[in-house]
Amino acid sequence: MKGRIKEDDSTVPMKDGPFAYGSSFRQGGEQPRYFRTPRDGGAEEILLDGDKEAEGKAYFRLGGVDHSGDHRQLLWAFDDKGSEFFTLRVRDLTSGKDLADQIPDTGGGGVWDAGDDGFFYTRLDDNHRPSKVFFHALGDRPENDRLIYEETDPGFFMDVSGTRANDWIMIGINDHETSEYRLLPANDPSAEPKLVAVRETGLQYDLEEGGDIFFILTNADGAKDFKIMTAPVANPVRANWQELVPHEHGRLILSVLGFKHYMVRLERKDGLPRIVVRERASGEEHFISFDEEAFSLGLSGSYEYDTETMRFTYSSMTTPAQVFDYNMRSRERVLLKTQEVPSGHDPEHYVT
Repeated sequence: MKGRIKEDDSTVPMKDGPFAYGSSFRQGGEQPRYFRTPRDGGAEEILLDGDKEAEGKAYFRLGGVDHSGDHRQLLWAFDDKGSEFFTLRVRDLTSGKDLADQIPDTGGGGVWDAGDDGFFYTRLDDNHRPSKVFFHALGDRPENDRLIYEETDPGFFMDVSGTRANDWIMIGINDHETSEYRLLPANDPSAEPKLVAVRETGLQYDLEEGGDIFFILTNADGAKDFKIMTAPVANPVRANWQELVPHEHGRLILSVLGFKHYMVRLERKDGLPRIVVRERASGEEHFISFDEEAFSLGLSGSYEYDTETMRFTYSSMTTPAQVFDYNMRSRERVLLKTQEVPSGHDPEHYVT
């Protein structure tokens, strides 16, 4: 088994403004290193070395990592007790040193506000449930952090995320069959989060940014295989939802990714996944085609909202995992990486 796994592996850097960000493992290492390069390639700059941070500690595990919008700071989390309660720190990327800010008992990640002078995060309760969302202003004491939202139902969990355009903070609340979102402007941590759709048992919905609208992937109104709706960001309550991609029995919509000029969805039909790219202005759609008869696909997301390039992963029984960039306008794809199998791989030795 070990001969099938490449120890010194790395991700394909993802572009964001003047840089491209990625992570890697060194041979024999146990923790990832986070790095960036100039946008169009160049020398790596190590932002955080997990193995170095783990030195001298009986236990160490890195959590989430998020660079600020101005690319000057890195929010990172670690657990050095094995408790799965993570501490948040902020690294100055110019000096390479951490600020004094230190937030304990978090869920392991956070999201910067629009001004990059503070961040939102979840705090865990005694049952290890993310039950509260706080905002921390850099330089302030943790006990002064502002409580944004508290979930009192012990059956629900929370996460906090931000849009790539850095205009909204999204608080997602869910159990295994029901979901709810609350929103607040990323440039106003003092705002009260507003409810999108009231919690209703069995109603599931996910939000995806779309500029002046949100794309909403939902099973509302009996859409067992899900449909896509839109709502204005100014007032995205359920009464304002409008259908964009209708429900189709037997076509399961798995996820949605929004861009300034495009919307991408990953769906499954007749047992196979497919990626559908929709031009927002015209409504024209096209599928990304593949030669093999059976395969797996995944959307890799993006740091950038105003872009023509999306990233996806592809694999099959005969093809190791591959990473592609796809230009949604020209419909050209570029193979960025094929998973390397140290013991060797010959697709001719496999049949499906």
